[in-house]
Amino acid sequence: MRIATFNVNSVRARLPNLLEWLGSAAPDVVLLQEIKCQDEQFPALELEAAGYHVAVHGQKSYNGVAILSRAAIEDVRRGLPGAESEGDEQARYIEATIGGIRVASLYLPNGNPAPGEKFDYKLRWMRRLIDHARTLLATQTPFVLGGDYNVCPTDADVYDPVNWQNDALCRPESRALFRELCHLGLTEAFRALHPEPGRYTFWDYQGGAWQRGQGLRIDHLLLSPQAADRLVACDIDKEPRSREKASDHTPIWVELS
Repeated sequence: MRIATFNVNSVRARLPNLLEWLGSAAPDVVLLQEIKCQDEQFPALELEAAGYHVAVHGQKSYNGVAILSRAAIEDVRRGLPGAESEGDEQARYIEATIGGIRVASLYLPNGNPAPGEKFDYKLRWMRRLIDHARTLLATQTPFVLGGDYNVCPTDADVYDPVNWQNDALCRPESRALFRELCHLGLTEAFRALHPEPGRYTFWDYQGGAWQRGQGLRIDHLLLSPQAADRLVACDIDKEPRSREKASDHTPIWVELS
């Protein structure tokens, strides 16, 4: 099973690119973030025609996540646990079972400016994700938590560590919670197979970042022990970022036996 995660930065604006990529890359499951539309506006018909079942958790103009799958999508959960007590109405998390594997598409808050209210929200959201990961681990079910984490785990994941050190994506508080999440027993699929620095999943639209190779690695796939036992391959697909009207992110995928 090949599972990809892709922050599309508006699914309707990028639909031609998304459909072309689905046709060429042919992933079994796709975790989408920043779809930027409500459920009823999601291009379900077009994606179903391309061979995918869909599950959507949308929001008007902002955020929004979805799961695409060639196989049936079962037992869908929309929203990260704790949202009601937090008063959190942002559509940033969707989870479902596909072929016996639990998969989640998550869009972790950016957190800038930091420090500040948005950064505090990011840290609280990460704490809720850690709590939920513990619950998932207790089930002994193989699972994959994929998406835009808005965290560069180390200086090897950002083109200019010094100038980015105070950004919410690179601050020590964000990195510490990401490590805590991984240290529950999760495997960061890309780093397990690719120790080299300078591999990125995001390049800003400003300042020629794509052309200059000035990127960040903020899209990740975390595997439970049962999923990590089945890890075959993981890589970043840079081709979609080179297209016209591209998202500022590019897909990253994992293959499980």
